[in-house]
Amino acid sequence: MMNPELQALIELHEAENVLRAAEALLARCPVDRAAIQARLDQERARLDAARAATEVSNKARRKLEAEIQDLETKRTKYKSQQGEVKTNKEYQALLHEIENVEREIRGREDKALEEMEAGEAHAADVKREEAHFRATEAQYKAEFADVDAREKAARQQVEVARAGRETALVGVPEAPLAQYQRIAKLRGGVAMAEAKDGCCQACRVKMRPQQMLDLKKNEQVTQCPSCQRMLYFVPEPPTVDHGP
Repeated sequence: MMNPELQALIELHEAENVLRAAEALLARCPVDRAAIQARLDQERARLDAARAATEVSNKARRKLEAEIQDLETKRTKYKSQQGEVKTNKEYQALLHEIENVEREIRGREDKALEEMEAGEAHAADVKREEAHFRATEAQYKAEFADVDAREKAARQQVEVARAGRETALVGVPEAPLAQYQRIAKLRGGVAMAEAKDGCCQACRVKMRPQQMLDLKKNEQVTQCPSCQRMLYFVPEPPTVDHGP
C-alpha cells in the first residue's frame, strides 16, 4: 500500500504539472499573436511601399510638369521679344535662348513621360498588393480569432488547474509540504520525479538495485541522491488475460 504522504505529494505534483501545462498554453498565446501581427505588418509594409513608390513617381512628374510650365512661360516671353530686338546679334542670342529653353522642355517632357509610365506601373502594383492584402488580412483575422479562442480556453484551464492545485495542497501534511516546496524552489518548481527503468527521470542518474526495489514499494518518501527530488514509482498496469 502506498504511503499516504507520498500519495498526497504525488497528487500535488500531478496537479502542478497540469497547472504548468495550462500556464504554458496561456503564455504561448501572446507569442503566437505577436508572430501573426508581425506577418501582417510585413504584408502591410509591402502595400505601403507600393503606395509610397507611386507617390514618389507622381510627385516627380508633377514637379517636372511645373518646371515645363515655367519653361514654356519663359519661351513665350523670349518669342515675344523677337520683334523688339534691333540687331542681328541680339536676335541670334534670343534664338539661342529659345533653343536652350526648348531643349530643356523636351528633356523634362521625356522625364515626365518616364515618371508617368513608372507611376502607372506602381499603380498596378498597388492594386495587386491591395487585393493580396485584403485576401491575407481575412486569413490573419481568422488566425487572430483562433488565438483568442485558445487564450480564452487556456485561461479557463488555468483557473481549473489552480483550483485543483489548491485542493491537492490541502491534502499534504505540513512537514512533507515544506520539504516539497524547498526542493521545488531549488529545482525550477519541480520537486518530484518518477523513478523508471532504474533511474531518476529528471536527472537520469542510475539508482542502485536495492534503491529501486525500495522505491517500487512506495512505502516512504525517498529523494534522488543526485538532484534531491522526491521519487515515486508508477507500477505497470496489470495484464488482462482474455483466455484462449
